[in-house]
Amino acid sequence: MRRISSNGIPFLSFFAISRSCSATTVRIYSSNHSSMSISSNGKFGVNGKFENVRCLDDAVTLFRQMVRKQPLPSVFDFSKLFKTMLNMKHYSAVVSLFREMQKLGIPINDFILSIVINSYCLMHRVDCAFSVLAIYLKKGIPFDVVTFTTLIRGIFAENKVKDAVDLFKKLVREKICEPNEVMYGTVMNGLSKRGHTEKTVSLLRLMEQGSTKPDIFNYSIVIDSLCKDRNLDAAISLLNEMKKKGICPDIFTFNSLIDGLCKFGQWEKVRTLFSEMLNLNIYPDVYTFNMVIDGLCKEGKVEDAEEVMSIMNEKGVEPDIFTYNVIMDGYCLRGQMDKARRILDFMIDKCIEPNIISYNILINGYCKKKKLDEATQLFREISRRGSQPNIVNYNTISQGLFEVGRVGSAKKFFDEMLSTGLVPDLGIHCTLLKGYFKYGLVEEAMSLFNELERKRENVDIEFYNVVINGLCKNGKLDKALAVFGALSLIGLLPNVRTYTTMINKFCLEGLLDEAKDMLRKMEDNGCLPNGITYNVIVQGFLRCNRISEMTILMKEMDGRGFSFDATTTELLINVIRENPSVLDMIPDFHLENKK
Repeated sequence: MRRISSNGIPFLSFFAISRSCSATTVRIYSSNHSSMSISSNGKFGVNGKFENVRCLDDAVTLFRQMVRKQPLPSVFDFSKLFKTMLNMKHYSAVVSLFREMQKLGIPINDFILSIVINSYCLMHRVDCAFSVLAIYLKKGIPFDVVTFTTLIRGIFAENKVKDAVDLFKKLVREKICEPNEVMYGTVMNGLSKRGHTEKTVSLLRLMEQGSTKPDIFNYSIVIDSLCKDRNLDAAISLLNEMKKKGICPDIFTFNSLIDGLCKFGQWEKVRTLFSEMLNLNIYPDVYTFNMVIDGLCKEGKVEDAEEVMSIMNEKGVEPDIFTYNVIMDGYCLRGQMDKARRILDFMIDKCIEPNIISYNILINGYCKKKKLDEATQLFREISRRGSQPNIVNYNTISQGLFEVGRVGSAKKFFDEMLSTGLVPDLGIHCTLLKGYFKYGLVEEAMSLFNELERKRENVDIEFYNVVINGLCKNGKLDKALAVFGALSLIGLLPNVRTYTTMINKFCLEGLLDEAKDMLRKMEDNGCLPNGITYNVIVQGFLRCNRISEMTILMKEMDGRGFSFDATTTELLINVIRENPSVLDMIPDFHLENKK
């Protein structure tokens, strides 16, 4: 056995054997789960029907009956049972029963082996999935494109992009398997979802030159990837190129483009695409309309969004919960809480039950407007309507209460949450810490911090950033330094926010040398400063009138493409007013950059 990469995906020695996929064994996926077409020559006869399998216990009971029956049911019946279990997401049970079949010597076929491989992949155990390939060799069952497509999808699911691409290349190079449109699409989709847009496009171009030509499925993946990468011109260009080849776009292609255009507010192009869809007899679905409504709401055009919803109704497309939530959120973003509440009431009148997200949108809107009584009243309404508030609801209310200074009420809300049996997450703990620090309750904040640190449950660098920032703002630099210094002991690396917080505090205390040392330390540790970091330290040197050092930092900042913020600009203007000679340094520095 040898390995193709350091990530540990095993590639067994049988890959040296060239096995081309026969056209008769190629089967197409219709979903992320196995969708092999399993046909049975005879009717299953153990108590009659597979539709009686409604849970895992039913499946296991049926399996026990099948293995005791003489003669044994056909291998297709076992395949059908495993397929049912796979669709029910009982992946480990499929593997367990498959092993039992092997022990009992019950015949197996390629359908069953593909289902087992898919089960392992969906369990994120691709290493075990590869071990199944040895059974193909032992039984003399030829590999097919479905098997390897499943494996590639499984490797991508474990975020091992290089391994997935290496396997694909090996299949092609050694002619182990002739990729079809689905395998190409699986690789494209895996690359696209992980931000490798250029590689996705390159693979499409490679496919165009080969014997397996791309279809609408392949083009749509690439167009979607380009749209998500904000490269809309290239996406539209590819759409036109595709149409010239006689490949008609489908609803998914248009939805990707419309989503991208809506995010950029290019409404004329959206209208053009709508017209083109209708000319092709492709009608917008609820997702298409929702993307337009979402884009309009994010631009504050909520009335226009409601007009689009009216058009949906006219066209016979029923708005869903997402549609109403987006419009409600649009009004909340504009602070129009009466109109937002009207949407919630309208949903209820239409017998569309609001979900937890619906309530949280409105609760958050009330909290932002500091209408805590209305927010609390709506929070209570969740329980009255038969639902249970979740952690997010409690967190939103707690943030609102802290915002208006109702610290006692926030504490009571947290205690109430604990009494319901909900387990607090890091988010609500951070809300409590921020609230305590905001109102100077350092001892309470540190007591909670120490308790959570002892448990070490899901604490991350952002949790420590809250504590370090809170201590700095409350004048506890020594304690902040102690927490900062302890990060390395627990294996956490400070991020740019951590360093910037410390640099800012050093600057405010007039400890500029320490601030500069921290700036160099973060770079040495591989954490590059951002624009905020530079603005903070430049402001510190400006306040202390250390002009020559400030100039060096300005040059460094400009060289990295960062700009002054409003505070830095104001401080610089004030320094120039008091010391006009400083102005002479700035043109020189700009001229130097133009050389």
